[in-house]
Amino acid sequence: MNLIDETFHRLKMEDKTALIPFLTVGDPDLETTVDLLIQLEAAGADIIELGVPYSDPLADGPVIQRASQRALQQQISIRTCIETAAKAREAGVKVPFILFTYYNPILQTGFDTFFGLLQQHGISGMIIPDLPLEEAEEIGLRGREAGVHLIPLVAPTSAERIEKIVSRAQGFVYCVSSLGVTGERASFYDGIEEFIASVKQHTDVPVAVGFGISSREQVTRFSKMCDGVVVGSAIVRKVEENIPLLQNPDSREEGLLQIRSFVAQLKE
Repeated sequence: MNLIDETFHRLKMEDKTALIPFLTVGDPDLETTVDLLIQLEAAGADIIELGVPYSDPLADGPVIQRASQRALQQQISIRTCIETAAKAREAGVKVPFILFTYYNPILQTGFDTFFGLLQQHGISGMIIPDLPLEEAEEIGLRGREAGVHLIPLVAPTSAERIEKIVSRAQGFVYCVSSLGVTGERASFYDGIEEFIASVKQHTDVPVAVGFGISSREQVTRFSKMCDGVVVGSAIVRKVEENIPLLQNPDSREEGLLQIRSFVAQLKE
C-alpha cells in the first residue's frame, strides 16, 4: 500500500487529522533541508511536501518565490530534490513525501526517468499545480503504474467540475482554501465550509486543505472539516527568518529548534 494511504488510514483509526508541512528543497541549502525534514517529522508532521524550486511559478506567493530563488542560485533541480528525499530516508525519516513541482521540469526529465527516480527514492505522491485535468490522464496513468499518487488541486467551482476532478483522485484531494497564490492569511473566502463539504460529497478519498493556513487556530478550524491540513508559506517564512542561525555552526541547532517548535505548536 502507498505510504500516503497507510498514513490516512492510521490517522482515521486514531481520529486524528494529518499535518502536512511544505518545504522548498535547497532553501537555504540541501544539508539544511535534510535536517529540517528530520525536525518536521519529530515535530509531528504526518506527510511532507517537497517543493521543487521553479523560476516561473503559477501558484506560489512571495515567500515561497523568495525561497525558490535562493535554492535556484545553488542549481537545485528536480533530480536534486528527489535525491534529497533519499538522503532524508537514510537519516531515518519515515513519513510519506510528496513532490510539489510544475510540469515543465517533469517534461524535461522525461516520464521514464522521472517515475524511475520517484520509485527509487521513495516518493509517494506528486502535486502539479499547472497541469489541468484535461491533460493529466497520461501522467496519472504512469503514476498508478509506478505506485505514485497524482494528487489533484481543486478550487471552488461547479459541482460538475469538482466531481470530474475528484473522480480520478489518488492519495487525497487538495482543496485550495484561498483564491490566488499561496501566502499567510488572516481570513478565507466566504463559503469555504460549503466548498469543502461539496468536495467530500463527491469522493471517498481523504480531503486536505491548504493555501494560506498559518496558525494553530486555523489548523484547528480546518481540522474539524478535513482529513489533512497543509501549512506552507508560514513554515517557509520561519526558515527564511532563521537563515542567519541555520548557516552559523554555533547557532544552527537553535535555528532548527525554532522551526521544529513552530511546527509542533501547529500539531498540538
